[in-house]
Amino acid sequence: MSVTQGSRAKVLDRIRSATASVAADAANLHELHAAIPRSYIRKGELSESAKIALLIERLRDYDADVVECKLEELPDTIAAMLSASGRHTFGAPSGLPAAWMPSGFDWKLDGGLTHEQIEVLDGVVTGASCAVADSGTIVLHHTPSEGRRVLTLLPDWHLCILYADQVVETLPEYFARVQHPPALVTWISGPSATADIEMTRIKGVHGPRHLNVILVHH
Repeated sequence: MSVTQGSRAKVLDRIRSATASVAADAANLHELHAAIPRSYIRKGELSESAKIALLIERLRDYDADVVECKLEELPDTIAAMLSASGRHTFGAPSGLPAAWMPSGFDWKLDGGLTHEQIEVLDGVVTGASCAVADSGTIVLHHTPSEGRRVLTLLPDWHLCILYADQVVETLPEYFARVQHPPALVTWISGPSATADIEMTRIKGVHGPRHLNVILVHH
């Protein structure tokens, strides 16, 4: 046996030894999970209005543009935000409601758009699945109204429609509401930005430089 093979065997033996008890307890994983202490905050205490105000504060602190409207005002609010953006060609997920695609704009419905076709879009309009007020995070499950992840990453401008009753205060409340999240989830906390390079803030590295949110009250 070579030195390399001997070293590898020793490492694997140590791993087997260290995980032996875990393997033996595999049948009791549910009980072990239930027994884990959970002393962290699992439910917020804010009122509905304070929770919404916190989310808006967080989003605006991240440089997102947020407007509120009533349900019946949503189509006009979308049209106004699209017009104000100065953009004309927008991508839309295959399941985006028709009322969310006002006339006067060039709409590209995603039925398998290529990356090149998505990159040249002026922006994209989607729905959302949830939002966490405490961190100012919008959660996409990529349902038919939210679209593929690539559709929300390549365009430079993203308009996201969020309902007030989709907002939770804390992350544990999200997992209590969505006990079986899909395999692919996108978490959006403001427009894409990083300061990793020479501590200079650069926008648009990982996704859209501009995030716009319409918060809809029933």
